[in-house]
Amino acid sequence: MQSSPQPPSFKAAIFNRRMLICIFTGFSSGLPLFILYQLVPGWLRSEGVSLTEIGLFSLIGIPYVWKFIWSPLMDRYSLPIIGRRRSWMLLTQVLLLFSIAAFGFVDPVMNIWSVAYLAAAVAFFSASQDIVLDAYRRELLPEHELGLGNSIHVQAYRLSGLVPGSLAFILADHISWQAVFIIVAAFMFIGIILSLAIKELEHSAQTPKTLQQAVVLPFKDFINRQGIKSALQILLFLFLYKLGDSMATALQTPFFIDLGFSKTEIGVVAKTASLVAMTIGLAVGGIVMIKLSINRALWLFGVVQIVSILGFAALAEIGHNTYALAIAMAFEYLGVGLGTAAFTAFIARTTNPAFAATQFALFTALTALPRTFANATTGVIVEQIGWTNFYYLCTVLAIPGMLMLLKVAPWRETVKSDLQEQT
Repeated sequence: MQSSPQPPSFKAAIFNRRMLICIFTGFSSGLPLFILYQLVPGWLRSEGVSLTEIGLFSLIGIPYVWKFIWSPLMDRYSLPIIGRRRSWMLLTQVLLLFSIAAFGFVDPVMNIWSVAYLAAAVAFFSASQDIVLDAYRRELLPEHELGLGNSIHVQAYRLSGLVPGSLAFILADHISWQAVFIIVAAFMFIGIILSLAIKELEHSAQTPKTLQQAVVLPFKDFINRQGIKSALQILLFLFLYKLGDSMATALQTPFFIDLGFSKTEIGVVAKTASLVAMTIGLAVGGIVMIKLSINRALWLFGVVQIVSILGFAALAEIGHNTYALAIAMAFEYLGVGLGTAAFTAFIARTTNPAFAATQFALFTALTALPRTFANATTGVIVEQIGWTNFYYLCTVLAIPGMLMLLKVAPWRETVKSDLQEQT
């Protein structure tokens, strides 16, 4: 009997060009999102905008929900010169560079609707960038590297949050908000450099020949591979798994401000703890995603993810305490980061590389639904029941997603590593 190939060593798996590209895709993908969900709410709160209005700003994330509608266009067509994937990457990143910087030229008190329109534009460009970055990464990674590659992508994604969530607030205590937004926008050059440096991976056999094929075939392929019942269960799981922690982190920066933390404390204490936790998470996540199956990673990291939400409830009771803030943030970044890594790997495994852009966009759009529509009510909920009860509610809402694992990713279904399964 032919023996199964052994998984590559951690050193051999992580130190290659594909993993380096995953770092760049993660950073470029995460930066605009964290600007919308950390920097903009904190900026608005510091300028005196109410929590209810800030909570409604979550609705600007609608493009993340509906991005599968225009993803077939990005699967079917390409812009001139540098190829199908790279041309869309470059265009969206340049548009993000200018639109993020434009926040600094708007008065949020006098022109709140201008802020809303600009935020919607950033969300649209960001969602479009995600479509093509996810597709490129799915085409880039072989099956046995999906777990590790997506773990690295997610950790870099989280790392990018230190720019709008830490650096920006430290700078805001010393320079104008206009200068802050220009500096933060300049970090989009990391994505632009990526788009210019990588190679196009296009395979003509995988490119839809017509727009109709680009729209119909990805959905038909998913149903045919999974079956209707299993497909519906997967879609429900994608909606529920991140519901609790998405709501818990929606008003994170206003929460810290309400507890009395200064912008510098938020920038230094909270985000330094986050960086340490992400470093640990990268090592732990990488090892786990190599040695264990994606299914088991979803179980393990999902439990940590739920428990991490309770850290915010504890912080709400403790109040202004820098040590408690550091511990809560470290645990949140570790738990949510690891959970997201396993979740993203599951999504990648579920997609067909031939229809990567549209299928990935559909699946990630479902995960954005709670972040967009449920989060729009978080400000109202907090003002009605308080921060502590709000985080208890988020913990309860995280449980149904874990229960769905019994159907879509059972613990005992996979004993061998994903590499062995795929080879």
